[in-house]
Amino acid sequence: MASFRPHSIHDINLTETPDMKTRITELFGIQHPIIQGGMHYVGFAEMAAAVSNAGGLGIITGLTQRTPELLAKEIARCRQMTSKPFGVNLTFLPALTPPDYPGYIKAIVEGGVKIVETAGNNPQKWMPLLKENGIKVIHKCTSVRHSLKAEQIGCDAVSVDGFECGGHPGEDDIPNMILLPRAADELKIPFVASGGMADGRSLVASLAMGADGINMGTRFIATKEAPVHENVKKAIVAASELDTRLVMRPLRNTERVLKNAAVERLLEKEKALGPKLQFQDIIEEVAGVYPKIMTDGDMEAGAWSCGMVVGLINDIPTCKELIDRIMKQAEDIISNRLQRFL
Repeated sequence: MASFRPHSIHDINLTETPDMKTRITELFGIQHPIIQGGMHYVGFAEMAAAVSNAGGLGIITGLTQRTPELLAKEIARCRQMTSKPFGVNLTFLPALTPPDYPGYIKAIVEGGVKIVETAGNNPQKWMPLLKENGIKVIHKCTSVRHSLKAEQIGCDAVSVDGFECGGHPGEDDIPNMILLPRAADELKIPFVASGGMADGRSLVASLAMGADGINMGTRFIATKEAPVHENVKKAIVAASELDTRLVMRPLRNTERVLKNAAVERLLEKEKALGPKLQFQDIIEEVAGVYPKIMTDGDMEAGAWSCGMVVGLINDIPTCKELIDRIMKQAEDIISNRLQRFL
């Protein structure tokens, strides 16, 4: 019997990029079932436009823009860079002084954006305003129960985020090999897989487990168009799957981040203070760090979201090169490797 080895990204002939129709490509009017999730101080117009122009769905991070007026300008900038669909991420967080969410939604509506990625708290309060303006909503969820709630309140799709993901993986610690088929068993609306997604193997595995596409965050930071400091991209390429840490677990606000000196200090504080830990104790390591890291390139400034997928990231391609490679590799796996087992 012949032996078949898994295809590496370097084995793929990139002469043609295949199209793939799924419920996600149909829902959002995109060529490939690949979404660039909202990322703080990464999801600017340049990032979103590059992904959309490559056939995926680019996302502007709404709250990175300090005011609705600035978001309106960012949407207008993106419109100048692409004629393809793109979306805006709105993360709903508890706060003593919440952001001007009605103002942000007004900017989205007036900017003609028809896709919103919601995250954080339940977006039910804002759904009527979004839906009456013809906006499709995809909500980020870390559990099946939250996904079902999103479906119940009228979300058009969900992004199911496994324990591997960068940022906030929730508190259940369920990895995607379990979470994705569980979601497929329960949901009627389409969903994308998020957490650990990097290449065509990720896409095919996700499709096999019931997803209609993938959402990538960390992988898109390590692209030529990502508007972040080169130090950030180099740190991602240099890191392995062993180099992320979970912080803020005692506060039930768990975040997966890339290890650095600030993260080690934070973990020491968590260990020393135990159940007495309060947010104020770690504010130096987590508050206001994103501009220092993403813009200034100070990789020791604090804790920043990063997925275990860094172990699969070894280069810094353009968004088009990356998406074309994913789609070609996915086609190759489906048409060649998997067919041979039948």
